[in-house]
Amino acid sequence: MTTIDFMQQANALREELITRRRDLHRHPELAFEEFRTAGIVAEELNRLGLEVQTGVGKTGVVGILEGAQDGPTVLVRADMDALPILEENTFEHASSVPGKMHACGHDGHTTIALGVAKLFAAQREQIKGRIKFVFQPAEEIVGGAKAMIADGVLNDPRPDVTLGLHLWNGMPLGKLGVADGPIMAGSLVFTIKITGKGGHAASPHLAVDPVVCAAQTITALQTIASRNLNPLDSAVISVTYMSAGTAFNIIPQDVELRGTVRFFRLEVRNQVVERMRGIVNGIAAAMGCTATVDVVDHVLPVVNNAEVGAKVRPVFERYISADQFVMDERTMGAEDVGLLMTDIPGMYFFVGASVPNQDAYYGHHHPRFDFDENALPLSVALLSAAVADYVMPE
Repeated sequence: MTTIDFMQQANALREELITRRRDLHRHPELAFEEFRTAGIVAEELNRLGLEVQTGVGKTGVVGILEGAQDGPTVLVRADMDALPILEENTFEHASSVPGKMHACGHDGHTTIALGVAKLFAAQREQIKGRIKFVFQPAEEIVGGAKAMIADGVLNDPRPDVTLGLHLWNGMPLGKLGVADGPIMAGSLVFTIKITGKGGHAASPHLAVDPVVCAAQTITALQTIASRNLNPLDSAVISVTYMSAGTAFNIIPQDVELRGTVRFFRLEVRNQVVERMRGIVNGIAAAMGCTATVDVVDHVLPVVNNAEVGAKVRPVFERYISADQFVMDERTMGAEDVGLLMTDIPGMYFFVGASVPNQDAYYGHHHPRFDFDENALPLSVALLSAAVADYVMPE
């Protein structure tokens, strides 16, 4: 374990980190539109002397920092995209782009990874191995990791371990979510089409009403989590969209439902989908309708490798007391970093970053989302220390 004081080095970058984060926050870019952000990242990595690739996965950037000696390859991942949200914050660095906002902390993640790159670029001669910095687009539509993998981001060189973090404003500064196993959910989206027989709303007996069938279906789908799954397993089934009808006096021919399923284990995913098909088709048949169920998988669960966790947690203790570790912090939110960690062991951890003295809590994806900028240097130190444990062994 290296004895470098990364906290001292990161604190020296505090103002630079805050300035960069605020600049990125003022100029948010949506998925696969991160041209300005990618340009800033590439320019800084080139300035630091890294080998830089642009246009990886459309707008992604990869920077490789080669050490003086051979050793393992550590992948450090940060996401860059913003969300289609109209920001309601009024601070000076609020979004300057109407309808677009960094409402999940990706401006911080990009800033942190660039800070880590700067620290290690200054200590290249001590590195045994290499660090592969991956700045990923389009996390919010869970398409960026897949696009970068298709462009070979996991090859030449292939990483031995993947490390990353998420600023987490649901926990206070000084808390650290470092659980082993699944910590973020896998997700899929479903589309259900129910077909009945249209008719006049005054004569329902001459029609087959798909709206009533859809209502029964929505209610019944909620029994999957409560009555079909083992109570020790977790899943969320949400119907979030319903389209039916054209006028108040017409029973429509069709209803379309859409939604999402979140899960931690693939076995649970398969059980939910099987039961969903049974419920949809069964209710439709009972009510004289026909139905189809289409499922599209989006991302796999984010699963932290226990061996990697056991290696990096003692490193984190240099900066955060172990009694501040949260060993059960998990969320049904999805993150496509799981695709980078499917075949490569990794650790994705949560850094507490709730805003102190805020009048109310505004969580991730809220128009007033923000995070404590004191988490920036702390995150640089934590991520740097974890990386150094692989490429700067004593």
